[in-house]
Amino acid sequence: MKTEVAKAEDVKRDWYIVDAQDVVLGRLATQVANVLRGKNKAIFTPSVDTGDFVIVVNAEKIALTGRKLDGKVYYNHTGFPGGLKEITAGKLLEKKPEDLIRKAVKGMLPKNKLARHMLKKLKVYAGASHPHDAQQPKNLAF
Repeated sequence: MKTEVAKAEDVKRDWYIVDAQDVVLGRLATQVANVLRGKNKAIFTPSVDTGDFVIVVNAEKIALTGRKLDGKVYYNHTGFPGGLKEITAGKLLEKKPEDLIRKAVKGMLPKNKLARHMLKKLKVYAGASHPHDAQQPKNLAF
């Protein structure tokens, strides 16, 4: 038997929608990362982007366990001396809840050029509405 290797032009991409209301952040991010990567398909190939598009709605109502609202800190550096910036998960949830989910999913994708293509297929919205009705997304249950 020969192993079939997927080609980028042969991949059929579906659209899925996930409601993040009262769902734990890490559990949501692992499921979304698997769909973005294509690990739920029989044609999964690590070197080819075989994943689907994912729409996450109600990002502002995501749940974090334990003391992560105050204790989990995200860092970034501006590149200038003394330019280390930090923000807690609670403040990020108030300010930009989309970034909280995007950072969690990005951390669960491989660290290569392919991950940047996968992350572009993730659409996150703070509220319940989204502009992707024309794609007829299917509900992603987990």
